[in-house]
Amino acid sequence: MNEPNATAPALYRRPLWAEAFWSVIAAAESTRHGGVSPPPYHSLNLGLYTHDHPYHLAENRRRFCQALGFAPEQLAGGRQVHGHEVLTVDSDGQWEGYDAFVCALPGIFVSVSVADCAPILLFDPEARVVGAAHAGWRGTVAGIGPKTVAAMSALGARPERCFAYIGTCIDACDFEVSADVAEQFAEAHCRPGAAPGKFLVDLKAANRDQLLAAGLSAGHIDISPFSTVAHQSDYFSHRASGGITGRAMAVIGLR
Repeated sequence: MNEPNATAPALYRRPLWAEAFWSVIAAAESTRHGGVSPPPYHSLNLGLYTHDHPYHLAENRRRFCQALGFAPEQLAGGRQVHGHEVLTVDSDGQWEGYDAFVCALPGIFVSVSVADCAPILLFDPEARVVGAAHAGWRGTVAGIGPKTVAAMSALGARPERCFAYIGTCIDACDFEVSADVAEQFAEAHCRPGAAPGKFLVDLKAANRDQLLAAGLSAGHIDISPFSTVAHQSDYFSHRASGGITGRAMAVIGLR
């Protein structure tokens, strides 16, 4: 399947650069539309580690994967821990304790689940290496993006050839944190909030600048213009929902 399913716009958004490589890769992040889950997970909840019914999760994952042209059994991912460990995979499956996955084998689609944290998708079209990272504030501080690039480099990728997508996450205007979190970010990525002792952190900018420092070209980095909080009718937000919500999936793999 070289073109997206006709229903795909309701199910996912893909990076701008993925258009040029669509016959080679599937690369996209899901929206919350087009699934079968009832509230509070409505409707396309793809998070295996939520309390949604297994039938809903299986059907949602089937729909999402079908729209992208592969089967759920080809997914590789895991139960994320807001850390910075990167796993190189050579098969489908689920692993615990990793927040990023890289792969150089066709037919395996690495994935991360998000509901405010930033998903990062990476692709070297010459080396045919892909990566997916889950960058919450802890992962961002720990450099999960550059570490994923380094793991891809071990498989033959080169940073200057890589394309990146920093997906939909909580935007700076909504990501209010306390001083102990704010002090771990560069001044360029943090500004005072409305209340004393509160600050606003820009996850997208922090991850973009880390990828630039790792050797990626600014022209190769696409950043989602959407926010999980401001656009929660289209995306899941853990913070805006009070902690009970579904999960989006960001996925990339070689066809």
